[in-house]
Amino acid sequence: MLRELHISNLAVIADATIEFASGFNCFTGQTGAGKSLVIGAVELLLGLRSPQGMLRAGAAEARVTGVFAIADAQVHSDIGALADLSLAQEPELILSRRIFASGRTSASLNGQPVSGQTLRQIGEMLADIHGQNDFQFLMRPVNQLAVLDQFAGVKATADEYRALHGRRAEFLAQAAELSAGEELRRGQLELAEFQLAEIDALAPEPGEFETLQERHKTLSNAALIKKQAAGITAELYDDEQSVIERLKRIFAALGDVAELAADFKPVFEQMRDAIISLDDAALSIRRIADRIEMDEEALAECTARLNEYNRLMHKYARRGGAAEELLDFQAQLQQQIETLKSEQAGEAECLKEIRGIESRLLELGKKLTSARRDAGARLSEQVCRQLAELGMKEARFEVALLPTGNENDPYPSATGMETAEYLIAPNPGQPAQPLRQIASGGEISRVMLGLKCILSGVDRLSVLVFDEIDANVGGRMGLIIGEKLRQLASSHQVLCITHLPQIAAFAQRHLRIGKSVVQGNSYTQVEALVGEAVVDELAEMITGKQITPTARQQAQELLQLAAKASRSAAPKPGGKTPPSEKQSDEREKVSQPRGQTAPKIKAVRGKRP
Repeated sequence: MLRELHISNLAVIADATIEFASGFNCFTGQTGAGKSLVIGAVELLLGLRSPQGMLRAGAAEARVTGVFAIADAQVHSDIGALADLSLAQEPELILSRRIFASGRTSASLNGQPVSGQTLRQIGEMLADIHGQNDFQFLMRPVNQLAVLDQFAGVKATADEYRALHGRRAEFLAQAAELSAGEELRRGQLELAEFQLAEIDALAPEPGEFETLQERHKTLSNAALIKKQAAGITAELYDDEQSVIERLKRIFAALGDVAELAADFKPVFEQMRDAIISLDDAALSIRRIADRIEMDEEALAECTARLNEYNRLMHKYARRGGAAEELLDFQAQLQQQIETLKSEQAGEAECLKEIRGIESRLLELGKKLTSARRDAGARLSEQVCRQLAELGMKEARFEVALLPTGNENDPYPSATGMETAEYLIAPNPGQPAQPLRQIASGGEISRVMLGLKCILSGVDRLSVLVFDEIDANVGGRMGLIIGEKLRQLASSHQVLCITHLPQIAAFAQRHLRIGKSVVQGNSYTQVEALVGEAVVDELAEMITGKQITPTARQQAQELLQLAAKASRSAAPKPGGKTPPSEKQSDEREKVSQPRGQTAPKIKAVRGKRP
């Protein structure tokens, strides 16, 4: 429950501290006094409303702080896990939201910063806020289905279905993308395989091209090489006047000189080494020349392989035609073919995944359909009972389940294999028609209140907020609606803004919102009414500013009727014991402008002056 709410510098509220009871709390006051602003402060605190335009004029900062007591241990644990905080030893949760003039905002839980998204998720776990726009909420079939699922207790199943439906959509998109590129991919694969086959047929090896070039040059000039080698050998070695023979004669003469002059011995040795080297060179020339064959067939083969190398290099080697580029391109083609084939396999894998997901969707969808049918029948019966208590005794309410699948797609909706449509026949003898088409505002209000009364037993929210639940509802239904809200207050804390004294009479804590002008500035004050002040407020709601004895008597009668109805109302099975009536004697928290001379507005037990 929300124990306390502190508001500062929020629109016309300069400073206010409001203490709440654990049961039914109502806000009353003149139009424009700021009643909805208090609810807006709660929405802002819980991250359910944008702070834009809510900072008080001239203020540097606004702040809203709420103190919550969480009775449900699981909710307490879930909030701690969501905020990544250890709250096991924390009896209360203190949420705070600050708005700065720069437009920046900040939020904290028990003094620790939390993000805006986390704040909103925490807020959705703490309170359920119903305003006049909720009538539009109830008009949408998707929201009607969500209410039905909540009643049926199949949220986990519906969440799993929704998650699987999202995965199926992802795989379908991936498969469609792969399928759309299938023709292009097939062409790319055929081209890559053809190109690779051409290169593989050549079977190039690193360094082979350069070796082939040298071999081709040798084979092409074999005759010339042999001729030149023979001539060189003859000049060096074979002829009588060959170079080596002449050098040998010179060497012999040099040997004689070296015997006579020792200085010639080093030159003699150099000459000897030169003759030996030259002799070896001549023999090597002969051996190499002898190995070279004039093989036309080998030359043709070498020429053909070189031509194929050059053709493929010109075709596929795009950076200068180097042989290494041809090898690089061969490796790229192999990788491309593997990728294209894996994409083909990926499409098949996508289709396999889709089939598996659809099998599970069918299983979950049937489970949801069965649970929704059963819940729809029970919900229809209970809503009809609630409507009868709310003055629509002849009304008939039905929940229709409409299949969503078709031949092209049996799973078009993420919410299941059907959608829900709430039907109502306000008067006997008329066919039930969609609620969104024929229901009046008052009828929608009653259906919404009836649904909330029914669902109060299955949700874990501790705070229910109703912003003008009496919109489009006349005073005739006020007592019934007030009694319903008081029943809700047996298991939830209820905060309600109302203009009807018939509803306010049921409140266990009555808070009056007033507005004053001090030195040209507007200020909103909140006062808790007790005793005769409650009677005065109800009387004023009946007749206006001029409170008559008759109006006061009517107000007292309303309070008596409310008290009698509350005492006779039996608590629901498993419900909480209604809050103690001692709460009506709690002291009020009075708001006043800081640093101003505005008069304090206090709760009084006697008549107001």
